[in-house]
Amino acid sequence: MIALLQGPAVEAAFLQDLANGAYGQLLDITSADLRRMSQLVSQYGDLPLGGTDASLVAVAERVDSSEIATVDHRHFSVVRPRHTPSFTLLPALAS
Repeated sequence: MIALLQGPAVEAAFLQDLANGAYGQLLDITSADLRRMSQLVSQYGDLPLGGTDASLVAVAERVDSSEIATVDHRHFSVVRPRHTPSFTLLPALAS
């Protein structure tokens, strides 16, 4: 029987994958990203969308990426980026 990762184990495995480059390169946050993050946090305040999630959206918009690496599929399935109708969320959830 395969054990499913839950809670901190999922996040730890995800962070290790990020460190290993599984989802691409890490980028710095710019002043323009911070302004966009502020707009997003205000716009999606009812989720609530926090600064960390907003930073992923802002950077994805800046680099014209339609893919987001996250374990938070609930929030990112609602957010509508400026440059694409929706994000492809990685890793994909098992069906």
